[in-house]
Amino acid sequence: MRFTKLLLLGLAVALGACAKKEEVFHLYNWNQYIAPETVERFEKLCECKVEQSYYSDNSELMAKITGGSKGYDVLVPTSNYVSDLANGGYLQPIDKARVPNLKNISPAYLDTEFDPGNQYSVPYAYTVTMLGYNDKKMEELGVTVDSWAAIFDPAILEKVKGRVTVLDSQDELVAAALKYLGYSVNERDPAKWEEAKQVILKAKPYWAAFKASGYIELLAAGDIWIAHGYSNDVYQADLGAQQAGKDFRIKHAMPKEGAVLALDAMVIAKDAPRADLAHKFIDFMLEGQNSADLTNMLGSGNPNTAAMEFIKPEIKAMSAVFPDEETAKKLEMLKPMNPDERRMANQIWTEIKAE
Repeated sequence: MRFTKLLLLGLAVALGACAKKEEVFHLYNWNQYIAPETVERFEKLCECKVEQSYYSDNSELMAKITGGSKGYDVLVPTSNYVSDLANGGYLQPIDKARVPNLKNISPAYLDTEFDPGNQYSVPYAYTVTMLGYNDKKMEELGVTVDSWAAIFDPAILEKVKGRVTVLDSQDELVAAALKYLGYSVNERDPAKWEEAKQVILKAKPYWAAFKASGYIELLAAGDIWIAHGYSNDVYQADLGAQQAGKDFRIKHAMPKEGAVLALDAMVIAKDAPRADLAHKFIDFMLEGQNSADLTNMLGSGNPNTAAMEFIKPEIKAMSAVFPDEETAKKLEMLKPMNPDERRMANQIWTEIKAE
């Protein structure tokens, strides 16, 4: 009997070892913001499963994290939200000794005012918020898309009514209106914010929708003719139109007034279940080929110098993806808002969406 019990115990231990729980890494990211082959490569490297959750705007990420959602290892917020997450106690510091590939990031994107010394964040990729448009339709209508006027001027909008989408993003849409008026995207004067709100409200009746996602497909299908969106999304919309055999192209338009450059960063959640895998993932994504995969798939800007040799030449040549020196002078990164400013911004956004 004793032998039988020992045998059964041994079998139980053996079966337990065989049924060892799979290692899981949890990534909370923008939708389709990592190449599938990159995920597969990391899963093979870490002998783990990558579980992804998605969001379409920073406000969605913030609401979830500050609302108590847990279980994520790495998040990918835009840089102006990093300080809020860090100051709120939602992030843990980066152990740079475990991220040697940080040396691959261009100094221009390190040690920013959002995260001095990169204590909590590591640059991932960047986009420019601009306009994407259907070249055939704009030529037929005689509309030149080189200004934010294309989505704000009623005289232009009358020609494209119902064929325009704008980002369902408080930060991005108000920033575009401020630029259209000749102000900085980081303007904080309430009177100028009111001006921006009025510009948006006058244009709103002409728009088809506020779209944080889905406008890529609408542009590619020809259902939408002008979209306020991200440079990498415009790139994908053009690829979609070509693959579908459409007789038009989706072009990038950098507004002459200037635009927002959004630097997205990898951060580690304070309560990350697998901080070890989080550090391994961040270092992995900083390797040249892995970083280049994202740009080659999406047409996103890349702050990684080691990635440049792996990026497709036609993408490297696109000024909308890699702005030249003159264009770069007109780009601004959004700065964090203090609590009073954020409350005022939220109130304005509520009024915009309600009317």
